[in-house]
Amino acid sequence: MSDLTLTTPVLIRVDAMTAADQASATQWATELGLPLAGEAEFALQVSVDGLQLQELGRAAPGPIRVDFIAGALAHRRQFGGGSGQMIAKAVGVQAGVRPTILDATAGLGRDAFVLACLGCQVQMIERNPIVAALLADGLRRALLDVDVAGIVQRMPLLLGNAIELMSAWTAQAPQVIHLDPMFPSRDKSALVKKEMRLFKPLVGADDDAPQLLAAALALATHRVVVKRPRKAPSIDGPAPTYSLDGKSSRYDVYAKKSLKP
Repeated sequence: MSDLTLTTPVLIRVDAMTAADQASATQWATELGLPLAGEAEFALQVSVDGLQLQELGRAAPGPIRVDFIAGALAHRRQFGGGSGQMIAKAVGVQAGVRPTILDATAGLGRDAFVLACLGCQVQMIERNPIVAALLADGLRRALLDVDVAGIVQRMPLLLGNAIELMSAWTAQAPQVIHLDPMFPSRDKSALVKKEMRLFKPLVGADDDAPQLLAAALALATHRVVVKRPRKAPSIDGPAPTYSLDGKSSRYDVYAKKSLKP
């Protein structure tokens, strides 16, 4: 669980889904500095099945939770295209090469999971305490599943500000740093719209993206990879070495050294 204090002004409460979940809900409320009752725009719902974030009110979309075992991520793990995926090419996965990666904007852990499925060691950083709580809960449940436990063991999570953590890094430097700063999304998929509706008020835009890029370039030994909407401008700072374009997004690659077997 996170030891970070929630600083966002958005009103969130913690709800126990059943009476048996009350003790766990109380623990989460204490850890995150959130109320257990009162008017709120969002609820962090606690049950025996884990955590989920639910927008409250009429016409609210369904809850958001992290699930590495079933659903879309399970399908991608089994049928996702392996090292031919654009993100794999962007970070330099190739025959005999599985770079060490720092995902400094982990979010719900999807990109890190894809890379871990390919055999990469992926250190994650997430600075928003609510998002980090959802991610940590998903990792905890995944460790109990025989099919994915070995994958998520390659996805340790750090809680904190990525710029500060990278600037004070004392461990072995990662070969590749992956960044996916928050940006107004034009993706029309129901999943992305639902997540943006819930997370945009909580997380906001990453106005410090240029500083994030600078810290990543100073730390990574081989390359920095930035995920952007396809038509969005590059982050202010040095120009990317090259870009890989997809249908709705692209990867700006800042190369420092070749990745070799």
